[in-house]
Amino acid sequence: MGLTSGTVMALSALLAVVLFAGTVCLWPWLAGRTWRAVTGRVALLLATQLAIFVSVGLAANRAGGFYASWADLLGREQGQGVVVDHTASGASGSIRVLGTQQLGTQQGNVPGGSRPSVGGQIQKIGIVGGESHIATRAYVYLPPEYFQPRYRSRTFPAAVVLTGYPGTAESLIRNLRYPQTAYEQARNGRMQPMILVMLRPTVAPPRDTECVDVPGGPATETFFAEDLPNAVSGHYRVGRRPGGWGIIGASTGGYCALKIALHHPDAYAAGAGLSAHYRAPVDFTTGDLFHGDEELRKRADLMWYLDHMPAPRTSLLVTTSRHGEANYPATMRFIDRARSRPPTRISSITLGTGGHNVSTWRREIPPALVWLSGRLSAG
Repeated sequence: MGLTSGTVMALSALLAVVLFAGTVCLWPWLAGRTWRAVTGRVALLLATQLAIFVSVGLAANRAGGFYASWADLLGREQGQGVVVDHTASGASGSIRVLGTQQLGTQQGNVPGGSRPSVGGQIQKIGIVGGESHIATRAYVYLPPEYFQPRYRSRTFPAAVVLTGYPGTAESLIRNLRYPQTAYEQARNGRMQPMILVMLRPTVAPPRDTECVDVPGGPATETFFAEDLPNAVSGHYRVGRRPGGWGIIGASTGGYCALKIALHHPDAYAAGAGLSAHYRAPVDFTTGDLFHGDEELRKRADLMWYLDHMPAPRTSLLVTTSRHGEANYPATMRFIDRARSRPPTRISSITLGTGGHNVSTWRREIPPALVWLSGRLSAG
């Protein structure tokens, strides 16, 4: 029986009810002060509380889609996703593509990480947007080649990496291991060395702006589309041509990555959305994003954008799971729309099982980075 099955939930709830009723019925028999009576009371209370905790946890997991299977929950799902490229004809095949302020540095968690020319380097920077006037902090991963003499005159492709909401930029390094993955994939010849600019999409905390230029509020889309590439290109050896920039994120960050790539193909050649949604929600975390601007609301709906706006020359990657991800039906619809709108190119990773969680994204990040690398040029 699967982790999210109704049978498992029903059995766990039934067990909790039986234990609760048993505790009530047996309590008079266990009212003494003998060690047997005390042990019995403790055992019944612990068992009842554990059963209730499991029931609530299973219900919350099913509602939130965090883990799709027992293996997913225990971190035993190890198989990576496979990128599938979709064409307008319907054929598909798997692809295996071989102004800032520095605030501090740290070494990567890789062999030889203490030497930048061997293990690369992670720099913490502050960014202030010239157009949006948004100020935020980010981490920049520089690959080992960036510090090697033979690459001194070379520019590198760059990828903006986004968390979900609310998220922390540190989690991209510590939990999702983007720098370590990029290092390993480049070392094994599967991708070219890339600079990673890692931050959260919540650049106006605590508000979730969904990367929208909010009327009278934070110009988040402008920050990611214009300010961030300009600031990083002015400080690092990054190509300024559109073909040198990509963007990737998970959950809310995935939505932002797809939207920025769709809306601004002149700035980003590719965008990858892991477990993304396709329309900006409006709730207590976002506030009023559109202030009655119907055109702005429509543009924030990626399905509408593909249907009604000129198809941009950009490459998109979406990921989902057949079991465990709530975005599966929407992702299939998005693929169908995008594949019929050349010159937009669409690829996908579809796992058999995988919830909306770090374990799933770790399986998708290696092939997603390889895919992104294959669509960027050093410039």
